[in-house]
Amino acid sequence: MTHAGIDLIKAVDQRIEKIRTRSLDVSFNELLDMHRDGELIIDPEYQRLFRWSEGAQSRFIESLILEMPVPPIFVIEQSEGVYELIDGLQRISSYLHFRGLHPSKPGQLLELVDCDIVPELNGLTYDELPKTLEIKLKRNFIRVDILRKESDQRLRYYMFKRLNTGGETLSNQEVRNCTIRLLDDTFNSFISEMSQYADFLNCVANLTEEKFDQKYDIELVLRFFAFKNYRAHYQHDVGDFLTEYMEAVSDPQNNEVSFDYEGERRKFELTFAILSRTLAEGIFSALSPKGTLVSKFLTYHYEAFTLGMQKYLSVIDPDNGDLMERLKKRFLEIKADPEFKKITTGGGKNYSRPLHERIQFVEDRVGDIL
Repeated sequence: MTHAGIDLIKAVDQRIEKIRTRSLDVSFNELLDMHRDGELIIDPEYQRLFRWSEGAQSRFIESLILEMPVPPIFVIEQSEGVYELIDGLQRISSYLHFRGLHPSKPGQLLELVDCDIVPELNGLTYDELPKTLEIKLKRNFIRVDILRKESDQRLRYYMFKRLNTGGETLSNQEVRNCTIRLLDDTFNSFISEMSQYADFLNCVANLTEEKFDQKYDIELVLRFFAFKNYRAHYQHDVGDFLTEYMEAVSDPQNNEVSFDYEGERRKFELTFAILSRTLAEGIFSALSPKGTLVSKFLTYHYEAFTLGMQKYLSVIDPDNGDLMERLKKRFLEIKADPEFKKITTGGGKNYSRPLHERIQFVEDRVGDIL
């Protein structure tokens, strides 16, 4: 075996030594008791991601009654005997819902619907099950894989990031919000706080309800800081780039990427105060052929206008009404410009060069009137 091969094996073994795990077979009734007693924590950030339909929940209960095998769940040990659920939310929440302990709607009982193997179950609640089936359900076991608290913090993060990546029901930002806490929650909390800033909300008011549900507003805050501070690292895949930046800022062991929270807060608030006082919720919309703003949020406009303003923040006073009127007029002229339309519409614009072009376009045109 070559030296390179030996070194690779040693590197793998060293990482394995830093991961401490154990597995338990636990009945669903025990899991219910643990949750009720505060020993199995379902974080509120995860509760909002419980999206299985009542039919999907019912079919899971049907599977348990039929003693069909179910995948394991993963938990992280917070302290001795206290665990936080990381992967398996839909399964555990479905059981809790059937037992009247829905994570976000306690007391609500699930009535079984759309059971297709034993349709006779449809219409029943837990209290209406025959005693034999009730006992069968409560005593059904599931494998619980536990990542011990002694495990390396960064490896815990990467493990659970991979567990929660790729699910069709989760947006990229929902995954980031949940998993980044395993590194450090400071930056995550900060961008969540900034997403509630009044002027920011005014500017993104034409986002769809679905986008808000998927935390796209928080992703937009992250996008602002990532492209403002880390743009040299961007190539093409926006999702990976945003995750990389969030990890770099949040990782306690990464000393290469710093973040001045107070300074960045001031720049963010000033940027959106200016944009809100000019075109408000139309700032990230396109112009129709008739010259009116179309009520549709455009991400390319978001990048262009938020980042194209950064060079001039020190000389723009959002309380200067005359200046705001001049900026408003200039923003509309930019949106009407055929060249700007060309670099902010169509495919193939999600690369570093087109990003730079649209930001530079706004920067140059704004600079002309200051």
